Amino acid sequence: MLSTEDFDYYLPPERIAQHPLDDRSASKMLVLSKDSGEYHDDMFINIKNYLRPGDCLVLNDTRVIPARLYGKKENTGGAIEFLLLKRLSADEWEVILRPGKKALPGAKFEFGEGRLRAEILEVLDGGSRRVRFEYEGLFENVLDELGEMPLPPYITEKLEDKERYQTVYSVNRGSAAAPTAGLHFTEGLLDEIRKMGVSTAFVTLHVGLGTFRPVKVDNVEEHKMHSEFYSVSPKAAETVNSAKAAGGRIICVGTTSCRTVESAAKDGRLVPGSGNTDIFIYPGYKFKLMDCLITNFHLPKSTLIMLVSALAGRDEVLAAYRHAVEENYRFFSFGDCMLIQ
Repeated sequence: MLSTEDFDYYLPPERIAQHPLDDRSASKMLVLSKDSGEYHDDMFINIKNYLRPGDCLVLNDTRVIPARLYGKKENTGGAIEFLLLKRLSADEWEVILRPGKKALPGAKFEFGEGRLRAEILEVLDGGSRRVRFEYEGLFENVLDELGEMPLPPYITEKLEDKERYQTVYSVNRGSAAAPTAGLHFTEGLLDEIRKMGVSTAFVTLHVGLGTFRPVKVDNVEEHKMHSEFYSVSPKAAETVNSAKAAGGRIICVGTTSCRTVESAAKDGRLVPGSGNTDIFIYPGYKFKLMDCLITNFHLPKSTLIMLVSALAGRDEVLAAYRHAVEENYRFFSFGDCMLIQ
């Protein structure tokens, strides 16, 4: 049995990056061989040294929405916090509420002096709620006006520039969290990489909080992932499949790109289409398309450190993480990164 405790490691709180670097590409990069387990230190700006003509970078072009709303209950005035997780239809969303234990179907809330109203329709598995919103105009405009950027709970400092929690290539709105491995790229660096003969394929996975929810079971195999919406365009599929057929490596930027590619892969090819995925990748998983991964450092006992361990080996990953702690790497969303090749 794989135990959740098998993926624990010690992380001093001061190693958690509280703010992004001024220069996106100035992060440190720990390079780990998935075959030998050997690793060495480098800088992300040198990522080009590890890429080859014919390789394909797969990037998640989702854009984080200001998904955190602060309001009050209509009949009592009690304070409430909504976190939008996933759009279910035009005006219905899956939402986490705080405090939310007593929020039952029929309960109504308002935000921004009534600019936005919400009614709970259903209590969902895991304690989230299905909610219907009422408003005038475009929902996106109302959300931009009233919502706040939903930074992870381990980031306690205020973010001055909201765009620093977006990748430079983010276009498709819908995420409750950023695909943070992509935060290291600049437009200039991507241009240089393309000039080397490396192709780029953009897929979409709207990041929900299921990725970050703690694993509450001891037996890893009993954990149920939250589903997230993904989309693969015909152009992206063609780019990936052409690179693979020509012998290039498929290098996913972030675990969300990895989960998209692996969800949409069939018979060694990437299949265009969209849907919801709850794929859970942990040691023992056989990767269908992905060869290499660029990824940030992940929380202890999380599904993401399990995914990375599936690619490079649990013992090897934990040894690399211990090295990163000793060498003062910055961890989590605004932190440094790894290249697993």
